[in-house]
Amino acid sequence: MRVLLTGGAGFIGHHVAEHFLRHTDAEVVFLDRLDTSGNLNRISQSDNWNQHRRRCKFVHHDLRAPVNDVVRRQIGRFDTVLHLAASTHIDRSIVEPVPFVYDNVVGTAHILELSRETEDLDQFIQFSTDEVFGSAPHGTLHKETDRFAPGNPYSATKAGAELLALAYRNTYNLPVKVVHVMNVFGERQHPEKFVPLVMSKVLKGETVSVHCAPDGKSVGSRFYIHARNVAAAVQFVMEKGTVGESYNVVGEREVDNMTMAHLVAGYMGMTLKYAMKDFHSTRPGHDLRYALDGSKMHDLGWRLPVTFGASLEKTVRWTMAHPEWLG
Repeated sequence: MRVLLTGGAGFIGHHVAEHFLRHTDAEVVFLDRLDTSGNLNRISQSDNWNQHRRRCKFVHHDLRAPVNDVVRRQIGRFDTVLHLAASTHIDRSIVEPVPFVYDNVVGTAHILELSRETEDLDQFIQFSTDEVFGSAPHGTLHKETDRFAPGNPYSATKAGAELLALAYRNTYNLPVKVVHVMNVFGERQHPEKFVPLVMSKVLKGETVSVHCAPDGKSVGSRFYIHARNVAAAVQFVMEKGTVGESYNVVGEREVDNMTMAHLVAGYMGMTLKYAMKDFHSTRPGHDLRYALDGSKMHDLGWRLPVTFGASLEKTVRWTMAHPEWLG
């Protein structure tokens, strides 16, 4: 297997690469433009990198542009595409939505075009998000077939990318499978994300904002999942999933953001200072709760390899020992 991994120097991407290098004999071609979130230090600091580096190749390319002949030759042969390259931060998408259209929709079109022209392509895994379904009221778990209702530019562009990938499956018989991933955490995450953001503020003695409903009671919640579990789920979908289908990759349990912040501070051995903020007035385009139904994966035999508690504790302790990743 020779894997073309877009966004391979990104947070989730490098964990996926690490998993495939450790658990398969695959060769991995990293395709990345190295800007906001791409960082080659993630790759070089991964476990057993020196042992596996001979099976890796890095190609620099910005998917906002078509993949030209020179880049194609640099990539070489591949039979599997894991398409993770994307802009992901909601706040940035609200300030500047158009770049997200280029990155997430146009960029996906260009990698789909490259894949369409590739002989003997075995699989194309499209990474999507729980946010394409929009807000999930308490008691709601979105299934893979539920209607899309994106509430911000980021989630709208991810919905567009997913639908485009499935259209290529229908029109060109491209072997597309989709995974919907929830809030991911882990080592070497960008400091704008919740777990490293909480850690940074706690270390500085600053106040962490915890967003809530206007009544001040309902706190935002997510099914947090470690990137190692996401990587294992991708391999599972490749082996057990059906072409043309979508699969929800769900965390072990739902955790509200107040609890999550306290857990992080607890593993740090420090005190959390926090303030409740009404998300409606301070975070337009954000939703308090996202939730997916994981029964489809469960029925196929999927089980999380690593528990939520063990994952979070390891992430916090590792990051405490490597504070340069907190920005």
